[in-house]
Amino acid sequence: MECLGVKAVPMGPTPGGGGGGVVVEVREKKGPLRAAIPTMPFPLAVICLFLNTFIPGLGTFISAFTVLCGARSELVAERGACCVFWLNVAAALIQIATAVIMVGWIMSIFWGMDMVILASQSHRFPKEFVTHKSKLRANVTP
Repeated sequence: MECLGVKAVPMGPTPGGGGGGVVVEVREKKGPLRAAIPTMPFPLAVICLFLNTFIPGLGTFISAFTVLCGARSELVAERGACCVFWLNVAAALIQIATAVIMVGWIMSIFWGMDMVILASQSHRFPKEFVTHKSKLRANVTP
């Protein structure tokens, strides 16, 4: 079962005489193109979604350059930023080439939605920014 991304762990007997159970953990396995989608700032991800909606592949093409500017991706550590850049360019070209038969257009919209989802899930601010902001609030309060 481990090769499918599902992991089952048997549990021992519970206190109170109940039987043991099984904890199931499910992880989504992504292909290389999908794992190469960069985590961008939220406003940029929304712009890329908008561009992908009206001009298939354009938002994906722009997102490829964010990898070169330091945007994170699941594959950057494994394959390097240059490889992830070219994977995103390939995804954009696939979206453009297949837009004529509507497949690329739909793929482009879903790609943009994935960009927005990734951006919304990463609300991480640097520690010094949070500390600086809380100091500013402390000085402003009456």
